[in-house]
Amino acid sequence: MRVLGLDFGSKTVGVAVSDALMITAQPVETITRKDENKLRQTLARIEQLAKEYEVDKIVLGMPKNMNNTLGERAEKTIAFKENLERRSGIEVILWDERLTTQAAEQVLIESNVRRENRKEYIDQIAAVFILQGYLDSLKK
Repeated sequence: MRVLGLDFGSKTVGVAVSDALMITAQPVETITRKDENKLRQTLARIEQLAKEYEVDKIVLGMPKNMNNTLGERAEKTIAFKENLERRSGIEVILWDERLTTQAAEQVLIESNVRRENRKEYIDQIAAVFILQGYLDSLKK
């Protein structure tokens, strides 16, 4: 059993996958789209990855505000979750993603990744943090 982790953004989706023992999360790729509202290819790619990695659950980052309220981005994430579940038939769990992008940025800075190259990896690293948080919660 593996779990896919997703960091859903307006133009990109960072993807991570767990190992078979569900202990660690590894980055996979960043899916990019030209238009925020064109999700068909993004959903198709996630479906491909789910089959490739034999995933039976997806963890999707939920962008809550710092005061725990839901904004416009959270509403779009909920709609994306519903589309993904309907299309793939795989359970999608929403997971609090507050500060994951900042943490990912910090990791890239500490790893001496050049500023112009960070954009390429930041969503994948954020997806790793989202998925790892979920995996760690299972151990408790």
